[in-house]
Amino acid sequence: MNPKEILDTAKALVSDSKGILAMDESNPTCNKRFAALGIPRTAELRLSYREMLITTPGLCESISGAILYDETIRQHLNDGTPFIKAVVDAGIIPGIKVDAGAKNLAGHPGEKISEGLDGLNDRLAEYFKMGLRFAKWRAVIAIGSGIPSQACIEANAHALARYAALCQEAGLVPIVEPEVLMEGDHTIEHCYEVTEEVLHTVFEQLYTQEVKLEGMILKASMVLPGLTCQKQNTVEEVAEATVKCLLRTVPAAVPGIAFLSGGQSAELASERLNSMNVRFKSQIPWALSFSFGRALQQPAIEIWSGNNLNSPVAQKALYHRANCNRAARRGKYNNDMEKNDEK
Repeated sequence: MNPKEILDTAKALVSDSKGILAMDESNPTCNKRFAALGIPRTAELRLSYREMLITTPGLCESISGAILYDETIRQHLNDGTPFIKAVVDAGIIPGIKVDAGAKNLAGHPGEKISEGLDGLNDRLAEYFKMGLRFAKWRAVIAIGSGIPSQACIEANAHALARYAALCQEAGLVPIVEPEVLMEGDHTIEHCYEVTEEVLHTVFEQLYTQEVKLEGMILKASMVLPGLTCQKQNTVEEVAEATVKCLLRTVPAAVPGIAFLSGGQSAELASERLNSMNVRFKSQIPWALSFSFGRALQQPAIEIWSGNNLNSPVAQKALYHRANCNRAARRGKYNNDMEKNDEK
């Protein structure tokens, strides 16, 4: 472990108003998105799609890091360049998703536990040698009748902390992602209570496992009402609830919080991030950034649609969304940016 390198990488991931591109969809998830657009579900097209993303001209102006998938890091671009080298050459820090997915939590119907700790130490050592410099582990916490249970919260928090400790030992910055899911009819107040408990437990476990908080990034979900809740709160109410919750739970030593989009529309995710930075930037000790997947990629994948002839226009759409979110980090995003892009 090189503590200085880890701290420097963590800072770089949230510096200069940039964010992280989450392009780590597993093969089943990527195939599902392809199927919805009528794109053939092949390894070749998954590579073509990801190559289109990472070779977007100027992407590094707004994107500091890219979270990749194990299949991707072992592939080469059409010109023979190793994918990881292409990421580095683009001025972007390469990272990797390392959890093995959320599985049913025994004895707790409707709840999940993310697996992948077995053999992780060896995998992390390989990833570091390949040139990757950060990793990501996602835990999923559902809100519903009688859930989440304390057992689910504690099991996932412990796994996140063990993963984070192993990452730092291997020289990688851990991105710690405890996602409170949007699905359900819960209120924003209920989401706040659950998120607060989840984050308290996660940081308690990180402290127990002696994870260096200065050398990690928290990938957090915003505090939101459930998708089917009758009351959908305003952008300002979401921003206030989210920042209030984070101030009560996230230590100042953490360099940055990168929000996940979690199914929000591209524009709404940008608006909410912008509102947080406009209203609370002077009150918070950490950078409020973004680590979006669909909220960055969806316009691009719809334009690309499996046809590489569409890549230049698709790349323009990705560049636009990345630029919008960089503006949101600076509190400079507005609807005119979307109107100007339409022209």
